[in-house]
Amino acid sequence: MTALPAQSAPAPRRNPTPKPERRLRPAPEPGRRAKPRLAYAVIALGGVAVIVVAQLLLSIAVAQGAYEIDAYQVQQAELAREQQKLSEDLDRVESPQYLASNAEALGMVPNADPVYLRLSDGAVLGQPTPATGGAAASAPLVPNALIDGVPLVTEQQQGQTPNGGASGEAPATAADVPPVAPPPPAEGLPTPATH
Repeated sequence: MTALPAQSAPAPRRNPTPKPERRLRPAPEPGRRAKPRLAYAVIALGGVAVIVVAQLLLSIAVAQGAYEIDAYQVQQAELAREQQKLSEDLDRVESPQYLASNAEALGMVPNADPVYLRLSDGAVLGQPTPATGGAAASAPLVPNALIDGVPLVTEQQQGQTPNGGASGEAPATAADVPPVAPPPPAEGLPTPATH
């Protein structure tokens, strides 16, 4: 015999938890599928409906904003045209020809022979003569085609007399009636009337 003691195989270890039993189930039939649960379908359709409604509401809001912007742009263009028209009207009434016509309608006449006063010694330079009026007084003015049809400041409203009374009353004197301004010459400055 041998001098080595015989060794035995180690004892197998036992697992304290038993294995679960397997149960057999029948396989589903080939033409038959599992039924989906109704709750999942309702949730999916509800999510799609919420997305569609949100997209529709956003589209409506964007379209409404676009219409408002367009309306404001149209209003801005109209106001710009009105401002341009008023600016042109202001240029017309500020023109020297318009001011001269109004002055003539008020009875003023231009002086062809002006007289100057020298302030240093008080001397009068020139020969003082009375100014004469009439159509020849405004003859040297260049007519302005832009003021054609613009009423003078001194023109009376219909139904009023020059002295401010009602149309049934006669003016006090002939001096109260302003002279009628001569019509502008047919040949005016070639200026466009834009609006």
